[in-house]
Amino acid sequence: MAKVLVIGAGFAGHTAALYLGDKLGNQHEVTVMSNRDMFSYIPSWIWVGVGHMKPEQTVFKLKPVYDRMGIKFVHAAVKEIHPDAGDQFVIGEEIETKNEVRLTYDYLVVATGPKLNFAGTPGLGPDGGYTHSICSLPHVVKTRDAYFAAIEKMKKGEKVRMVFGTGHPGATCQGAAFEYIENVHKDLVKKGLRDKADLLWISNERALGDFGVRGIQAKYGGKPMSSEDFISAVFKDHGIRSQVQTGVTSVDEKKIYWENYEGEKGETEYDFAMLIPQFTGQPVKYIGKNGEDVSEKVVNKPGFVLVDGIYGLTYDVLERNPDAWPSAYQNPTYQNIFAAGIAFAPPGPISKPHTNKNGMVIAAAPPRTGMVSGVIGRVAALNIVDLITKGRMTHHERMSEMVAACIASMGDSLWDGSAAVMVLYPVVPDVKRFPTESGRDSFVSHMEMGISGAWMKFMLHHTFIWKFKAKPGWKIIPE
Repeated sequence: MAKVLVIGAGFAGHTAALYLGDKLGNQHEVTVMSNRDMFSYIPSWIWVGVGHMKPEQTVFKLKPVYDRMGIKFVHAAVKEIHPDAGDQFVIGEEIETKNEVRLTYDYLVVATGPKLNFAGTPGLGPDGGYTHSICSLPHVVKTRDAYFAAIEKMKKGEKVRMVFGTGHPGATCQGAAFEYIENVHKDLVKKGLRDKADLLWISNERALGDFGVRGIQAKYGGKPMSSEDFISAVFKDHGIRSQVQTGVTSVDEKKIYWENYEGEKGETEYDFAMLIPQFTGQPVKYIGKNGEDVSEKVVNKPGFVLVDGIYGLTYDVLERNPDAWPSAYQNPTYQNIFAAGIAFAPPGPISKPHTNKNGMVIAAAPPRTGMVSGVIGRVAALNIVDLITKGRMTHHERMSEMVAACIASMGDSLWDGSAAVMVLYPVVPDVKRFPTESGRDSFVSHMEMGISGAWMKFMLHHTFIWKFKAKPGWKIIPE
């Protein structure tokens, strides 16, 4: 009987666990270790952040789902991984008792998600800092409450300066910040307070609408348009100011400090700020048979798990080599270790990085969340099933072969709300297959905006929670 251990229960880890439980059944042992006992549907937190959805509508308990699937659940935080053959185990700390727990494995899926590196930007974050976040449920509840306080100021006639975007030169998840600023705009319009708020978008993107994926060249209304043109038009229509090509360096109680592509240093005064932090790998120790540190064989310097990609390429070379991206998500040294979602190390950025005259690298990190996380979680799980049942892997899907759809909410109302629907294929541009189309298939890649998108976003909330609860028909709902 094989023992499969999944660490983490977000989009990637939970998806992997469901497929492993479904395929391996009672013939093998599948265990999930997670420091959270709830699954969180993160895409709907932008609605929690403006008070349009209750926090409890975005979460559910994991153990009842795993019990039905024949999966063991351990509520613990991973501390150490001992990957050497013949003595493979993980040490964690139980959340409730603080007791040490030791789990052995034959196959391991690392899907721990990111460490929110607020410390990478002095003054950033809601815990000991001055800014807000929508990257965890406790943080988004704090953000909602701070937003409500700002509304009360506006009702008294005060002007409030609000800043949204990325809080580190190497941050990612611009899409979530974009959704939040747009939902704040819509909410303020409906409350009759929009004239009392100055909304500023500040981001490390090379251009508006880059989102860390080199932007999108697609059709909008049947005509070719770039995501830069698309988002610029939205911001102009909504009276949102923007400042891209900017890396936030520190924050204090009154000001955000930054550098831009030209190396200019500046500061922006604010009253309310929601800035996405840098994501790094979780601080896990990797220990060899004799107690030595073997982390260099498993993770890169930021702590992301090395897999079957080609690392060390310059951006210019990587840009022309879509096959450098991993396909099986398997560690080359310890081939029974797989990584999924944000936990895997990409071979480099998708959007071109920039180093300014001061030596600061300003680069939107490649996003590996949501749909992409789910797909990779499925691929990793099915490869482990292959190895157990067939002795060889048959599932391969690079991000340079993957389609992704993003529905960015711009107001949740089903009567006068809106959403931007963006489809890109592939996620990582492939200039070999699509040399005249900026590396993407212009027939598949698409952008639209309207109330139908708001309905789609609402339906996805319920559809995917159904899927993640492993209810009847869950496998026919795509990742």
